[in-house]
Amino acid sequence: MVGKVLLMSLMLAVPLFATPRVFELLKKLEDSNNLSLDVKADVTLTQQKVGQGIKEFDVLYFRRDRDNSYLIVMTGPESEKGNGYLRVEDNFWMYRQNTRTFQHINRDESIAGSDAKGEDFERRPMTELYEAADSSGNQGVTEEKLGQISVYKFSVKAKVNDVDYPRKTFWVRTDNALLLKQEAFSASGTLMQTAYFLKYTSIKGKYIPVSQMFIDEFEKGNKTKVEIAGISTEKLNDDIFTKAYLENLSK
Repeated sequence: MVGKVLLMSLMLAVPLFATPRVFELLKKLEDSNNLSLDVKADVTLTQQKVGQGIKEFDVLYFRRDRDNSYLIVMTGPESEKGNGYLRVEDNFWMYRQNTRTFQHINRDESIAGSDAKGEDFERRPMTELYEAADSSGNQGVTEEKLGQISVYKFSVKAKVNDVDYPRKTFWVRTDNALLLKQEAFSASGTLMQTAYFLKYTSIKGKYIPVSQMFIDEFEKGNKTKVEIAGISTEKLNDDIFTKAYLENLSK
């Protein structure tokens, strides 16, 4: 009799399909797009701002996953051509071609004044940046639908200062752990940005988002679409991730 009571207690206490914890989901997110390779791609930023209409920016993008470095070079329009951004280790610089100067900036810096941030172009372990915002039993992870797709929804808070937003909420697919939606909040809890990850491509068993939409929730009506094409994973020369290379490209 005692055995039956104990068995029933365990069955009630432990769900048949346990909801994953936040660390597990963050780990799956970072593993899904960790190519551990070099990447070169063409990027188009389509920016819409209230009172300014639509602007399109063309970008050359280089990424080296082994040390989380990347280089962004603007190739259009003519007014932005030659400007760029360089991330090496913990350093992030913005380069202006007209003055030929580098300025040290934070990872929350917008790219070419768009709603896309520097952090959106890097690959840095999410488990190093964020932790569960809720410390209760299931850490606030819930299973729900985003449209017709089953997702896990959960919230995180920053573990470090060098992030674009200190609090975020994620909607992650239950079947393959791909990020579909993200809301970003200020420290006071104000919704600042909503991002949608509209399309992914698979490269060597990993996933890269190739169509994303970033919506400014603070200045209503502003949004930026990021589209990635022409992806190559051939090894890149180490000289690419230097200030000198960016300056030479901009000449």
